[in-house]
Amino acid sequence: MKQCFFAVDLGATSGRTILGSFGEGNLELEVLNRFPNHLIEAGGHFYWDIYELYRNVLEGLKSAARRNDCVITSIGVDTWGVDFVCVGSDGAFLRLPRAYRDPHTTGAPERFFTRMPRSTVYGLTGIQVMDFNTLFQLDTMRHNADSALAAADKLLFLPDALSYLLTGEMVTEYTIASTAQLVNATTRRLEPSLLHELGLSEKHFGRFVYPGETVGTLTPAVQRLTGLGPVPVIAVAGHDTASAVAAVPDTGKDFAYLSSGTWSLMGIEAAAPVLTPAAEALNLTNEGGVEGTIRLLKNICGMWLLERCRPGWGNASYADLIAETKAAEPFRSLINPDDPTFANPADMEQAIRDYCASHLAQPQLETRGQVVRCIFESLALRYRQVLDSLRAFSPRPLSALHIIGGGSNNHLLNQWTANACGITVVAGPAEATAIGNIMIQAIAAGQATNITAMRSVLSHSLNLPVFEPQDTPAWEAAYRRFTHLE
Repeated sequence: MKQCFFAVDLGATSGRTILGSFGEGNLELEVLNRFPNHLIEAGGHFYWDIYELYRNVLEGLKSAARRNDCVITSIGVDTWGVDFVCVGSDGAFLRLPRAYRDPHTTGAPERFFTRMPRSTVYGLTGIQVMDFNTLFQLDTMRHNADSALAAADKLLFLPDALSYLLTGEMVTEYTIASTAQLVNATTRRLEPSLLHELGLSEKHFGRFVYPGETVGTLTPAVQRLTGLGPVPVIAVAGHDTASAVAAVPDTGKDFAYLSSGTWSLMGIEAAAPVLTPAAEALNLTNEGGVEGTIRLLKNICGMWLLERCRPGWGNASYADLIAETKAAEPFRSLINPDDPTFANPADMEQAIRDYCASHLAQPQLETRGQVVRCIFESLALRYRQVLDSLRAFSPRPLSALHIIGGGSNNHLLNQWTANACGITVVAGPAEATAIGNIMIQAIAAGQATNITAMRSVLSHSLNLPVFEPQDTPAWEAAYRRFTHLE
């Protein structure tokens, strides 16, 4: 029987479990289950239902156990960044984890910077300042005398928390920890001075591990529930973007990437962190990658804008929305996708309309096709703005932009991104995060020597669409308008 690898890939709006194997130099994938990931609002706060996520992971493992054509070699878990679980001294979770979109951290960075200057924090971590970074979540919880934090014996980032439920072993995986603004970008370990400011120490975290290390094996209880044996759980690149970037099907060094989903994360791979004043001024982030790389990138609001509009449209199909978008007037109105207005409004469509009305006296958006066109064109122009800033930090010219993740299926936005950025766009793979997860497991199992070898397999086994720039003058004019929004 063939060796199969089980990937748990959880995003901020949905999750999936996927079975992967490498046969005759080709990657084979099979989705075992997909499930929604809902924010829970209670008492004025937003939480994740980690137990429901865990239940769905178990359902996927049960499906894998029933297979008679492969043996499950290992399991890996990746999720979105920054969020964490407080664990009591008895090993129990003390409360559902707060979601990064909880408003309790609004203004938190400024409060923290009165004790430790912004430049000092950036010089240590190289991480983009965002209200919801773990550093500011923890500082806010401490400021508010949060009972779960006060009683916490350990803090586990979400992929590590799920691995703990599966194995009973507590670890802190490097790539997910690097999103927290608690890891020293140079030493690639937890930074003692930041922990001290929070009243914490390394003992509050699990054993520090890097992608490819073993967390543990399934507990007897999980074996009984799933029908599997003592399968090892591997610490993959626990941050979903780190796993996705590992799966970029390019063996060169002259590419940029755009991980497109709820968030759009655009960046380049670097050999060392970039901690310069120029990087700090642009609020670029240096997150941990695989095999010693640094993901120098920028977080951009992505499909969150559209996904928050769709419920008001009866969750209209993407096919219908794309058709209406194509028919709408080009460049009617534009927004800055990263404006704080769009972080978590009660009515996203109205927030977009209000923004257009208050910036450059733009025409009102009258149809949903116009709204979606505004979102897509604005995202493409924001990608141009960020890509231009990244070019200054790349040691070589960037010849291609790889769009990976679910957003790579949006061929209209892919083409508009090529138009706006003036660069060749290669779209896919859509399941890049799960593929990167599986690649790390395969390397740990001895099926490949390194990421470059795995990327070579991908580049030869995938037939991906390519988009070349078009309509350059019109997009240049639109970009000039876009840069005057603020």
